[in-house]
Amino acid sequence: MKNIAFIINPISGTQNKKKLPKLIMDTLDRERFLPNIEFTEYPGHARELAQQYAKMGFWAVVAVGGDGTLNEVACGLRDTQTALGIIPMGSGNGFARHIGVPLRTQRAIEMINHSEVIQADYGLADDKLFVSTCGTGFDALIAYRFATTDVRGFQGYFKNVVKDLITYHPETYRIRTDQGVEIEQKAFLVTFANAGQWGYQAYIAPKASIQDGKMDICMLSSKAIIEAPIVAVNLFTKTLDKNYFMDTVQARDIMLYREKTSPFHIDGDPVDMPKDIRIRIVEDGLRVLVAKRF
Repeated sequence: MKNIAFIINPISGTQNKKKLPKLIMDTLDRERFLPNIEFTEYPGHARELAQQYAKMGFWAVVAVGGDGTLNEVACGLRDTQTALGIIPMGSGNGFARHIGVPLRTQRAIEMINHSEVIQADYGLADDKLFVSTCGTGFDALIAYRFATTDVRGFQGYFKNVVKDLITYHPETYRIRTDQGVEIEQKAFLVTFANAGQWGYQAYIAPKASIQDGKMDICMLSSKAIIEAPIVAVNLFTKTLDKNYFMDTVQARDIMLYREKTSPFHIDGDPVDMPKDIRIRIVEDGLRVLVAKRF
């Protein structure tokens, strides 16, 4: 019997989660797993619970919620032997989509019954962990808008994109990598991708891998605004890396220099960060549950 914990964020996404514990108990293979189920009560609680379960030697801890809940649980499990599982119940669900976790709740639970553990990388922006992406520019502004609106899901995301697209003023950014690469340009956004997408099947870094020990650095030129419809098509067809206005490089350790302390996001959540930020990859720092490969 493997000890497994489910940490449920009751306010993530739009679905009611009162019946979720029963669904977990009914769907999970009870001959193989001994489950604990807890609801979070305040910001940071998921991280605290995950740390406790890791210290207790649990086989896995499953984040039940959106990307914010996933980030908290990952923070509690990083550099431990306890695996991270996901039942995606948020809005974008970028990391879950990247590793192939079903978006339907019952199917995601069933996947755990037939799962295996892989070693995966995570990223650090200064001391803040991210599993999927972090960045600055237009996407960070949208993350802030999304966090302060009551409209959830793709509708709320799209509404904020349209509203700010025309009035947004790009800034000049400079990056320096451990490979000696330096790029300076006025950019619409700068994204650091461990996984390939923001969520909603929007692929900012189509070739990103969580197991290659490298960060994909994506700088979209400010001039891209002139062909915004094409950029949008590229984003949802996994071809943005081929766009003329996109520069993509890989590195393990990067310095980002900004003109000012403008918006920044970690896994889609807005955070306060200094003007200059160190971003780096931590190779094999997480154990992650994925569908068993037969």
